[in-house]
Amino acid sequence: MDITKNRTFSVAPMMDCTDRHARYFMRLITQRSLLYTEMVTTGAIIHGDRNHLLGYDPFEHPIALQLGGSDPDDLTVCAQIGQEWGYDEINLNVGCPSDRVQSGRFGACLMAEPELVRDCVGAMREAVSVPVTVKTRIGIDEEDSYEALQAFVRIVSESGCGVFIFHARKAWLKGLSPKENREVPPLKYDVVYQIKRDFPHLHVSINGGITSLDDVAKHLEAVDGVMVGREAYSNPYFMAKVDRRFFGDDHSVLSRHEVLKHYLVYVEQQLDQGRRLNQMSRHLVGLFQGQPGARAWRRYISENAHKPHSDASVLRTAATYVGNPELSIEMI
Repeated sequence: MDITKNRTFSVAPMMDCTDRHARYFMRLITQRSLLYTEMVTTGAIIHGDRNHLLGYDPFEHPIALQLGGSDPDDLTVCAQIGQEWGYDEINLNVGCPSDRVQSGRFGACLMAEPELVRDCVGAMREAVSVPVTVKTRIGIDEEDSYEALQAFVRIVSESGCGVFIFHARKAWLKGLSPKENREVPPLKYDVVYQIKRDFPHLHVSINGGITSLDDVAKHLEAVDGVMVGREAYSNPYFMAKVDRRFFGDDHSVLSRHEVLKHYLVYVEQQLDQGRRLNQMSRHLVGLFQGQPGARAWRRYISENAHKPHSDASVLRTAATYVGNPELSIEMI
């Protein structure tokens, strides 16, 4: 699958957020955007439950697998496994700043070792036919000069990697939590724009602090793609116009209630397979953001979905708080 155009708009890999249920839900809203898994470590894939870690519904395509690791051999094995499982892209995490990630010598700390990143990416590219890409920051700690970033990109691109996704903040490896690292370091979009000007042959995507489709359009004047994270998760229906606006795809768009109707079918299938309601319902709480009754919708789900033996009726009841002008509650 050629997913170059799908990178025009993508949903960021987010730990504890973009699991298979969230991706299925998001795919109901946008058919064309590229979706990413949560970061999965090489050790987990090599030694763990691959059905649990890598399983997904074919409906989620196009979908990229994000790997965390720093050993070229392990990454190669995992990239091959990802390709065998049908993922459309393999992405290397060079941006996560958490202590747990650093202790494993991967994530943002790898920005200090561009030659190692080059070797990792090169090894994966030789082993698979799907694209291998890199998601990174614009710097770490005091190593945040433009020259250092430029050198990082130049060295890593020697691997043949043609796609870089930049979170337009640097990362502090000590002293800030992962949440603070998403908010405290200032956004420097101009740095990413300059990388695109200096490396025009690379596909450059930008990430960080993007909360509207007008923001997306503005960034696309300077770079090739935009990746949205927290806004896509907390206010998912803002993506309903992405396919038409950025992909020229005029397919009909599901209303919020139609999204819920289709997702309920999925929820019931997953419940029959032994999954718990709150594993799936937690991704829905932002569906009606900004709509009358949204607070009651969120509260009812949060208070009831985690209870033992909760089923899809929790979501049907929650839907009564947001009204249903297009579908009767019996149809949901």
